[in-house]
Amino acid sequence: MAPKITRIESVEFSYPIEDVGTDDNGFNLVYEPGAVTERKLFALSIHTDEGITGEYVGGNSPAAAQINLIGEYLVGRNPLKRERHWSELKRALRKYDRMGIGPVDIALWDYAGKRYGAPIHELLGTYRTEFPAYASTYHGDEHGGLDSPEAYAEFAAQCRDMGYPALKIHGWGGSDAWRDLDREIATVHAVGDRVGDELDLMHDPACELETFADALALGRALDEEGFFWYEDPYRDGGTSQHAHRKLRKKLDTPILQTEHVRGLEPATDFAATESTDFVRADPEYDGGITGATKRARVAEGLGLDVEFHAPGPAQRHCVAATRNTNYYELALVHPDCPNTQPPVYEGDYSDMLDTVDADGRVSVPDGPGLGVDYDWDYIEASRTGSRHVYE
Repeated sequence: MAPKITRIESVEFSYPIEDVGTDDNGFNLVYEPGAVTERKLFALSIHTDEGITGEYVGGNSPAAAQINLIGEYLVGRNPLKRERHWSELKRALRKYDRMGIGPVDIALWDYAGKRYGAPIHELLGTYRTEFPAYASTYHGDEHGGLDSPEAYAEFAAQCRDMGYPALKIHGWGGSDAWRDLDREIATVHAVGDRVGDELDLMHDPACELETFADALALGRALDEEGFFWYEDPYRDGGTSQHAHRKLRKKLDTPILQTEHVRGLEPATDFAATESTDFVRADPEYDGGITGATKRARVAEGLGLDVEFHAPGPAQRHCVAATRNTNYYELALVHPDCPNTQPPVYEGDYSDMLDTVDADGRVSVPDGPGLGVDYDWDYIEASRTGSRHVYE
């Protein structure tokens, strides 16, 4: 008899990140000694009549709101029919950004792995179990951390000495200093001069640059230093095929886009129109492990590489099962404050700066499903009061 979903539970909780605040625009996280940022996440449990529960911790408020729209649909249905559910939820959420699919799909994959006693990457088809990581920095600050080109260069050398084979710069978003492009360009050259012959270097303005001219000027500095990729440069929000096709024709540095392009078909169009050189995928943003894997196969068919956004157990399983990918993103890292990882893992799972081995590599969890155990006592103790149950 086919298994059935009996209940779905979503719990909102918060956790503190010490010595982290926000920059002038109030959005980008930056190093700020003495500050404490409270971050909210969601813990999702999908219960079945077999007594096996699929779990995932992550997501955001828009995703949680969309789960309110689709939770009742899933109750009573077969949790193994992920492809059917992915297709139906995609249609049901067609008026929205569909971020609600991601956490649900990841939890269903976790259930399947637990049911069959296998890690998710084995269900997908394992390509590797270890892979290189790149250090992906916090945004620049004004508080004595990453506050100058020299500070970035010093941190890049520190990451090199830890074994990292690559590093990505997030610059000074949202401050008056950003309008002085000289500091950003000086950082590119300082890091390039210090470690450019030893590390693959990337740059991600996170859509902060205000004009095409600024994006072009910074891109030409990246060309001079031989950067590995240039990601989401300016204020189109990372979604204009025309703009990035024009930009990539004027630069040598490869462009990485589609982090902010929701949906498989628009991302496919972005790649097919030669508007990006690398494809971006994120299991949380792009319809779960099912959706992220579809993006990886699209990229493979076009002869491109896919780079998975952000760290986490789901991302590790995607990387482990994908040939055409280069690096795992360890974000956000800084010499003086912790990563944004929530303290919800029992055991030794970590995405902190020091998690890489001497060769700058991380491994995929090898337990059933996601292969991690969540600290539900911590989650319940940190609950903000929001709990939704569908049954």
